[in-house]
Amino acid sequence: MSVILGIVAVILGISALFAIYRVARGPSILDRVLAVDVLLAIVGGALAADMVFNGHTNSLVILVATSVVGFIASVTVARFVTDKK
Repeated sequence: MSVILGIVAVILGISALFAIYRVARGPSILDRVLAVDVLLAIVGGALAADMVFNGHTNSLVILVATSVVGFIASVTVARFVTDKK
């Protein structure tokens, strides 16, 4: 079980590093927004993995709030960019 937890942690960590790199070097604002959305999804995945491996649901509210904030932020920026053109 701890081996699987380590593998999940490594995959999520590498994914987070790539997303942070895209946030820092993104050529456009849409790339950066997408990278932040991916980063929020990675945080949600880490919270879900923590809940599965430890057998609790204490982080469920944070997971739902993170997902809703990511969705609303992405939709807001997409609407802003489409109205700007």
